[in-house]
Amino acid sequence: MSIIQTVAGNYKKSFSGLSRETWILSIVMLINRSGYMAVPFMGLYVTQSLHRSASDAGFIITLFGVGSIMGSAAGGKLTDMIGFRPVQIFSAVIAGIFFLFFASITHFHTLCILAVVISFFAEAFRPANFAAIAAYAKPGLETRSYSLNRLATNIGWAFGVSMGGLIASYDYRLLFYVDGTVSIFAGLSILIFLPKIKAYRKTIKEKVKGIVVRKPWQDGLFIRFLLLSMIFIICFFLMFRVVPVFFKESWKIDEFMIGLILGLNGVIIALFEMVMVHKIEGKKSPVFFITVGVLFIAASFLVLMIPFGSPVLLGTLCIVFFTVGEMFALPFVNTFVMSRANEFNRGQYAAGYMLVWSVAQVVGPTAGFYIAEHQGYNVLWLILSALLLACAYLYKFMKTE
Repeated sequence: MSIIQTVAGNYKKSFSGLSRETWILSIVMLINRSGYMAVPFMGLYVTQSLHRSASDAGFIITLFGVGSIMGSAAGGKLTDMIGFRPVQIFSAVIAGIFFLFFASITHFHTLCILAVVISFFAEAFRPANFAAIAAYAKPGLETRSYSLNRLATNIGWAFGVSMGGLIASYDYRLLFYVDGTVSIFAGLSILIFLPKIKAYRKTIKEKVKGIVVRKPWQDGLFIRFLLLSMIFIICFFLMFRVVPVFFKESWKIDEFMIGLILGLNGVIIALFEMVMVHKIEGKKSPVFFITVGVLFIAASFLVLMIPFGSPVLLGTLCIVFFTVGEMFALPFVNTFVMSRANEFNRGQYAAGYMLVWSVAQVVGPTAGFYIAEHQGYNVLWLILSALLLACAYLYKFMKTE
């Protein structure tokens, strides 16, 4: 058998066996993320199109973060109350409608209110989608199901941001029309293609009679895992927030090359993550693979401190290390989170995890840029590496009870 046939066989195996619903959810996520182009360009929209100050742009971006925190919590609670299907449908459609409305508003204070409202509904979609994947994943294929969803997210994100740049160069307001339309389409796709679960609320109420359903905040191991993961994810985010600025300011890499280097992340994930997860899933505990991944990401930040060599090559090496770490860590973080939940509380567990991502998006960039500005980039890389090494060590104690 040739090498090409072997590789093709591994790809086929890695994608086989997943449920129809898992594919539907991932395709919807691909559609949804393909339209996710307005928020990444929000700062430029506020400063370049509305001619507001950078601080005003920062304030609106922060409000998007605040809304996403509230949306994560509400989306998880509603998922357990009424089911993941209606939450995904309504949150996507309502967010889309408000995005369309956003494009026609220029009054700053109204935009601030809309920023919270839009991010609230947009983020409520994610814990419902996360819980749905857990519900539909076949036994033993949970991690691969999440990897497929991550693959869809990454491809959609890469496409959306690329198209967003082209659209923004023509007219910033078109970003909101496209984002809103795609979001509505994603919600309607769930309505049409994802099977409806009959009498969901009645069934859950019947099943839960006489059963004490554990809340996420009553799960000590889960809370410790979330706090540890918050530190990890804050460090994780800075690769896409602070590092590009470092590439430009300190290493004098031009924007086009920065885009190519960062784009390697999505390409490597698209090519290798599903196959890798297929090969290693079930061989070791999720905590083992999370620890390995965090160590690789710590190494990626240490690469940024190397004082010699080609900046482009070092930047590429940094992203390769980071991406390998991401492929090891994040799919198994997802698996660990859902392993703590059951059909009665999946939404709240998913919300707790999504809440960590929302908080990290608000806290991480602010803290990272502050340290870089006042102490220098090398101090920031040292702090991030030390935090990640500490996380890798402490993850080893997150044994399932």
